[in-house]
Amino acid sequence: MRAFALSLTVTLAAFPAFANKVYISNEKGNDITVLDSETLEVIATFPAGNRPRGITISPDGKELYVCASDDDTVRVFETETYTETHTLPSGPDPELFVLHPSGNPLYIANEDDNLVTIVDVVTHRVLAEVPVGVEPEGMAISPDGAFVVNTSETTNMAHFIDTATSQIVANVLVDQRPRYAQFTSDGKLLFVTAEIGGTVAVVDVATKEVIHKIGFEIPGVLPEAIQPVGLKITQDGSRIYVALGPANRVAVIDGATFEVMDYLLVGQRVWQLAFTPDERFLFTTNGNSNDVSVIDVAAGEVIRSVPVGQQPWGIVVAPD
Repeated sequence: MRAFALSLTVTLAAFPAFANKVYISNEKGNDITVLDSETLEVIATFPAGNRPRGITISPDGKELYVCASDDDTVRVFETETYTETHTLPSGPDPELFVLHPSGNPLYIANEDDNLVTIVDVVTHRVLAEVPVGVEPEGMAISPDGAFVVNTSETTNMAHFIDTATSQIVANVLVDQRPRYAQFTSDGKLLFVTAEIGGTVAVVDVATKEVIHKIGFEIPGVLPEAIQPVGLKITQDGSRIYVALGPANRVAVIDGATFEVMDYLLVGQRVWQLAFTPDERFLFTTNGNSNDVSVIDVAAGEVIRSVPVGQQPWGIVVAPD
């Protein structure tokens, strides 16, 4: 397999010990932009195949995984040199994925085939294929690794898959076009965004039932423009952040009451979110303005807009 030629746009600088690299997949640019989390400057750009979307990183921070959707594969890069080392079988049109907390295996949503493909990242073999609903996208895994959840956009369900048996054990009906899911750090709750439904479902993991739905109202913004997509939860569960797509806002939600506390104005068509490990900053990808917004979490305000590539989609921050 021929690795992609490296095409760095800038000279790499020495990194201070406290900085983390931030990786952004540019869906139309077919590349990855790398930011320094402290200087908030672009430090590198490298090619990532055709239509890169989902992006994640190994627990040790050494390998970067990218869903090259139009190449029907997952591309794997070394994070220090940005060299492509190998690919992983993914099934057609991989969009989002999630790593087991141990770093292996990788669970991949295959939008065209209505499957979740499970891949061993060490042997590069497909371990199983799990049939799910129509147009699978969102992927989440419980902190203990017992369950992986897939959201199917057309079936409007969150599918709980037992990781020991690779079998679906529960199907939870949510609102229209679920796009993203995340467990709280204690594994007790699952949050699922519904892009067309305009809500976030709160699911009790023990009972597999929706116990609350969070809605959104923004003065001056049409309801149909409020489209929840990406979501992130603080480690202590006190705050939930939701990217609201063409509403160009990130909602800030109280983790105890599920009440919306604030709406932060970011770039155009905000899509995915990622915290720095210390949760000092929250980064957003803004697909139509081709930039990343930087939110100071403690201050509750947007402090910077950083231009990146064409149609930024996914984002991940390297671990400490």
